[in-house]
Amino acid sequence: MRIASAYWSDDQIFFHRLLLFVLKPLAERIRPKNLDQIVGQEHITGVEKPLRSWIEGKRMPSVIFWGPPGVGKTTLAQVIASSLDIPFVHISAVSAGVKEVREVIARAQYEGKITLFLDEIHRFNKSQQDALLGAVEAGQIILIGATTENPSFEVNRALLSRCQVLVLKEHSLESMESLLSFALQEDTVLKELPIELTEKEALILHSGGDGRRLLNLLEMAVDSQHNQNLIRITNSSIEELVQTRTVAYDKTGEQHYDIISAFIKSMRGSDPDAALYWLARMLAGGEDIIFIARRMLVLAAEDIGLANPNALLIAQACFQACSVIGMPESRIILSEAVVYLATSPKGNSTYKAIGKAMELVSQYPDLPVPFHLRNAPSKLMKDLNYGKGYLYPHDFEGNWVSQQYMPDALVGKQIYEPGNNVREKKG
Repeated sequence: MRIASAYWSDDQIFFHRLLLFVLKPLAERIRPKNLDQIVGQEHITGVEKPLRSWIEGKRMPSVIFWGPPGVGKTTLAQVIASSLDIPFVHISAVSAGVKEVREVIARAQYEGKITLFLDEIHRFNKSQQDALLGAVEAGQIILIGATTENPSFEVNRALLSRCQVLVLKEHSLESMESLLSFALQEDTVLKELPIELTEKEALILHSGGDGRRLLNLLEMAVDSQHNQNLIRITNSSIEELVQTRTVAYDKTGEQHYDIISAFIKSMRGSDPDAALYWLARMLAGGEDIIFIARRMLVLAAEDIGLANPNALLIAQACFQACSVIGMPESRIILSEAVVYLATSPKGNSTYKAIGKAMELVSQYPDLPVPFHLRNAPSKLMKDLNYGKGYLYPHDFEGNWVSQQYMPDALVGKQIYEPGNNVREKKG
């Protein structure tokens, strides 16, 4: 893609450097003003989709935008406010508190309805969120909350019940390409520059679905060649600019749970390649290796079980080794255990069996122990027939004898059912 047809003179280069110094960042300069300009999120902004219907019908409810960084949460909030022609107040939960919220509510009571955009709403604690309830309930403010964390965990149930939750998605490859084209063709500065975008894969790859990061990286790439008569953007120039890419991973947030879930499910699904990838993501993000090893212990018992009892031993050895060795060497131990667990035969018969047993206990919590199975440490207990009639299996051929072990009410109930694998079929 080539923008501008001529090379720059020295005077033009100087003027460009001056513009970059005084202008707002690219992402701010090209921020959409209406729904039609928004790239991506068609599942909520498209024709007859919820957000468009609410705005066009002038009946906007309070909403919470949940999604990763750089997908348009702030932009959508501003578009909503301008479309409804209602005063717009932007507060960040990082620096604001109940005082600022009450000031907005007081203003709404005096001046009329206000759109309150509360960025990073998950950072407000329960009492701070409670301060919003009355005004949201009364319709004095249209609350637009933005969060990168799961609102089910981070937003009070009372406030959540008064809001619609809209999930925003990472930018797709297509929407990232559209953002690049729009920036190069429509931005007042970039469209005048002699830019040659010969490759865009690295730009998109290093942006990770984050539109703001994409635009910032594009602007950095342009600025890095501000003294050139032709600005040529290639994959190698982007790689050189970025050097290293920070792994997107939050050890306490949503990704923490999503990635460990993908890791476990990959091993359960016998895919060692995927399991190793998710393991590497966690290690690169600084995840606690003991947390990883502990979850592998659970998987060995739950998803492999008697199909391969050695899996639990391997997982236990991995847990103990990681406890005493630490990183970076533990990555090798974890890798070995992950591949072993992922490629092992699978079976969950014991997992299902304890579930059935617990269910029976909830239904029959107080069934008496049959007398012949009871302990008889005293003469009185023996006189009451405790232990009478018990058959000691080792006194019989094969160390087995038929007798009742279940409570009377559960005789005949089958809890454990052998799994469909070689070892359990052999019995």
